[in-house]
Amino acid sequence: MKQVASLQYGVIFKKAFCDVDIFKGFVKAVLGIDLEIDTVETEKSFDPVIGNVDLRFDLYAQDEKNRIIVDIQHKKSSDHYDRFLHYHCAAILEQISKARNYRPPLKVFTIVVLTSGDKHQKDVLTIDFDPKDADGNGVNEIPHKIIYLCPKYANEKTPAIYKEWMDAIQDTLDGQVEESNYHDSLIQKIFNTIENDLVSPTERARMFEEFNDEESKHTVFAEGIEKGVQKGKLEEKQTIAKNLLATGLDIDTIANATGLTKIEIENLR
Repeated sequence: MKQVASLQYGVIFKKAFCDVDIFKGFVKAVLGIDLEIDTVETEKSFDPVIGNVDLRFDLYAQDEKNRIIVDIQHKKSSDHYDRFLHYHCAAILEQISKARNYRPPLKVFTIVVLTSGDKHQKDVLTIDFDPKDADGNGVNEIPHKIIYLCPKYANEKTPAIYKEWMDAIQDTLDGQVEESNYHDSLIQKIFNTIENDLVSPTERARMFEEFNDEESKHTVFAEGIEKGVQKGKLEEKQTIAKNLLATGLDIDTIANATGLTKIEIENLR
């Protein structure tokens, strides 16, 4: 077993997938595309901004020879489907200022990796922009595509060519991996890249920050749930008190029955 930093952390995910060979291998597995790139940008942004939002692409690569842009995003949020649709469209629109018509010079592909799971519990979801006929057949006019991958839900029907990658990502989440379960040399390279001993103090500090951010979100969420429960209980008591008032029952008896104060019951009249 190898001790590794979890790929659930954005800083660690970028550390692994900004490697050109790993990025290209993952894209080849998911999209079937052989990229010709020399670098992978992290925290890529556009100047001027698109759509009045200062976007940050986690991992971004542009293949001029094959006329392709690929960005890989890694973040779960309540709006991640809309969020990365917006990012994807921004990468298309950014090209229009230099284009001669509305057809952008580069095809855009976005891969979103949801390491924390998703409410729909699907392993793979795709937004395909190509126009379809009544039978669902595309006409090969618009190549742009978004693919949402959720490693937690990979199963026997997940395409084998990238299931191993999804399994490997999921396997890192508990901080250790069984290397012998994986045969792809690039996956082994991921494990070596994110090995615990190779995580820098700066990267580890950012991991702590991400962890604390998530803890804060969970705390706020839990507090919100508790407040909702308490509000529900109060409203239930108030409803009972109103019904008892309608029967002409005295306030002292209603207060004993519901736990509300006499003033609270008076205010319900």
